[in-house]
Amino acid sequence: MSVFMDLNIISSNDKNRLRSIVETAAHLGYSTVAINYVVEPQQKKQEIPKPQNVSDVLDKFPVVQGKSSPVKVLNRLTIIASDASHFRPTNEYKSFDLVAVYPKTEKLFHAACMTFDVDIICIAVAEKQPFHFKRAPVNGAIDRGVFFETCYAAAIRDTTMRRYTIANAISLMEVCKGKPLELRGPYDIANLGLLFSLSEGDAKAAVSTNCRSVLLHGETRATASGVVYTTKKPKTPQKQEEESPISKKAKTELA
Repeated sequence: MSVFMDLNIISSNDKNRLRSIVETAAHLGYSTVAINYVVEPQQKKQEIPKPQNVSDVLDKFPVVQGKSSPVKVLNRLTIIASDASHFRPTNEYKSFDLVAVYPKTEKLFHAACMTFDVDIICIAVAEKQPFHFKRAPVNGAIDRGVFFETCYAAAIRDTTMRRYTIANAISLMEVCKGKPLELRGPYDIANLGLLFSLSEGDAKAAVSTNCRSVLLHGETRATASGVVYTTKKPKTPQKQEEESPISKKAKTELA
């Protein structure tokens, strides 16, 4: 069964509101959510915030609808960059599970795809895309394991933004044929993905397996060299019997 994730729950100083959104996400079936801290260095006094302790927001983690496990809550940092100096990874970045960048120019988009140490590249949805997507940088990001994000909230609340969202998403899809989150259920978002020219499988992956890939990429980025997971495969009773010391002894004597 797929594990659904929403990696863009906008941070709020109103803990009651934030708690309510996380609880709603769990009720809708999201197993993992990320609280997103958005920073725009161009604005005065915009510093990298320190992520809230999740236990300060949630006294008790709500159980995910249809599952017996509680929702997992991560922290994410998104930098809105209109100049190359705006994205300068510091120790503060390491406090976040995920790092995303929203490049405002074509030059920064190219840098984000090819060199920036990020997990997610955000695509404009509230306005007409100021530049055309090119295949080389998009493929470069895909090769590096970086994912693109087109937020759907604007398409829900406004007709004009809906047109921009669909147009920008389709423009990106035409280039990469890739796997492109207010809050809706995961199956609703998968259906919305069909409007962006995604296949049914890719639309579902956008809120499940792609998100898992982003989390693994974030863990790899944090460790510099990578992360290796190993699991011990359980032996079946029959195989255990075949490999028991008595069986081995019997084989030795026969030999």
